[in-house]
Amino acid sequence: MSIPKLTEATLRRYANAQSFQRGDAYYRAGAVINPTQRGNTLQAEVEGSRAEPYQVRLTFDEGGVTSADCTCAYNFEGWCKHIVATLLVCLRQPETVAERPPLEALLDRLEPAQLRQLVQALAAEQPALLEAIDRQVGLLATPAPAAPPAKPPRRTTVDPTPFRRQVRQILRNAVNDWESGSDEDSINDDLQDLIDQAQEFTERGDSPNALAILEAITGACVEHWEDVADYGADSNEVVAALDEAWTEAILSGDLTPAETIDLQGNLAAWEKELSGSFAMSLAALRQGWSYPPLQQALQGQRPEAVAWDGERPDYADALALIRLRILDRQERRQEYLHLAEAEGQTEQYLTMLARLGQVEAAMTAAQTRLKSLPEAFALARILREQGALEQALAIAQTGLKLLDQDHRQYELAVWTSELAEGLGNRPAALGARIAAFLATPFFTDYQKTEELAGEEWAAVRTELLEFLRNSQSWGIEEAKVDIFLHEGLIASAITTVQDLRYYHADLVQRVMDAAMSERPDWVIDNARRRAEEIMDAGKANAYHHAIDWLKKARAAYRAMERQAEWSAYREQLLVTHGRKYKLVGMLKQRELA
Repeated sequence: MSIPKLTEATLRRYANAQSFQRGDAYYRAGAVINPTQRGNTLQAEVEGSRAEPYQVRLTFDEGGVTSADCTCAYNFEGWCKHIVATLLVCLRQPETVAERPPLEALLDRLEPAQLRQLVQALAAEQPALLEAIDRQVGLLATPAPAAPPAKPPRRTTVDPTPFRRQVRQILRNAVNDWESGSDEDSINDDLQDLIDQAQEFTERGDSPNALAILEAITGACVEHWEDVADYGADSNEVVAALDEAWTEAILSGDLTPAETIDLQGNLAAWEKELSGSFAMSLAALRQGWSYPPLQQALQGQRPEAVAWDGERPDYADALALIRLRILDRQERRQEYLHLAEAEGQTEQYLTMLARLGQVEAAMTAAQTRLKSLPEAFALARILREQGALEQALAIAQTGLKLLDQDHRQYELAVWTSELAEGLGNRPAALGARIAAFLATPFFTDYQKTEELAGEEWAAVRTELLEFLRNSQSWGIEEAKVDIFLHEGLIASAITTVQDLRYYHADLVQRVMDAAMSERPDWVIDNARRRAEEIMDAGKANAYHHAIDWLKKARAAYRAMERQAEWSAYREQLLVTHGRKYKLVGMLKQRELA
């Protein structure tokens, strides 16, 4: 079994260096067990630090891996080590991956009576499945309501007291840290964790408990904020997070008129106490879902106008996105589309069309509505998930032509190139890979471009090298050196590193090694200059760096058969720095003789 377009370069791009290294170690240790492919899905177990193995699930199509999930707690950049280990099995030992029929094929072999027996047997074997079956049957057997279902009387089961205590402790901990001399400020992150707990209740449809938790958090912030305000703590970020959480909980619930009035008073008071703004949640309280312009928008009666009377406030987009999330959870798809259209939420409108399987409608709407690269990327991803690969490629190519304000052009370009290559569209794959290189040059993309270019490589190579020589972008020095040395362009590599500082020492020394035979004079001049800067400044803790540079200079002198000149220079250094005993000891070591 092989996943299309899977290479080690792909793994290194989607996993950070540490995850790749650890994943490789897991692979070599044989930690990946039971890798199984079912259609376009691959599952495996990876033995790790806990008793139960981690579950890895991957999906892919002609363009490569489309999703990768693991049950571990890894929440940092890119793929975790368990995903890396699993993909290394696919890459290096594809014969060990068992191929089994996908679920659809298995179920197609059963008659209705046999299917019923299967479900009953599985539920008896795994009782937890019964609750999941119950929920799914309810969703499948009951049509989605046109309006929110009737809510039971408000009641709460969560004790808010621990949340108040946690807020107080978070603020106390911050004060203690500051008084002990720490510059750390974790208030916003710690309070956000509490707010997220309230948000989880909202998303589960339990608005009463969410509101109770938010009231406890906000009230405790008001009561104790002075403790941290004296140290310069700013409440704006916390209030903004609370305002968003309050808004979603309010619009997800069914407050009585009395509760609405009480909450309006509290929010207005909290605004003054915390010197922040609860404008969005106050607007949600005033408008609810019955606000006339909003109702017209939901019914599709304002398709070309925003769902507001008068000037749109600053929080209009944020409020619209919250309403759309709620409509999505309640499966009110048509109202979702109407509101997204009225509020000008292009990405949400187009992606919902695609999610609903209305691919042609999404493509038609995209022709006039698509205005940004992030919108195009979001739509292309959803189209790919829906199996509309050619349409996904077309939208992605459109996105690459749009102005990128979020610096995601490289990510989209690589994604587009891999998809196009999987579909056998080499010109599109080449064009996208060139776009990726021009956005953010990497040696791996240069090599991939050469592979895709074929007979066109001579012209493409000239274009890419010229771009590299003229680019002054920060952070691409390593790519420049890799490529120039790969092409034997020593002079261009020298120009790249000529003025790089100490934190690029490894890069400069690589160029010196490559230039040793062709440009030893440059190696000598550059290495001596860098060493002398350190020695003249008397930076004792950096003398070892000076010695590293001098070793390069010595090697260049020897390459030119000018050993006598090196010896004279070394003697001169011993005289000049004779009082720097640490340095003198280093200069006398055999490697510099």
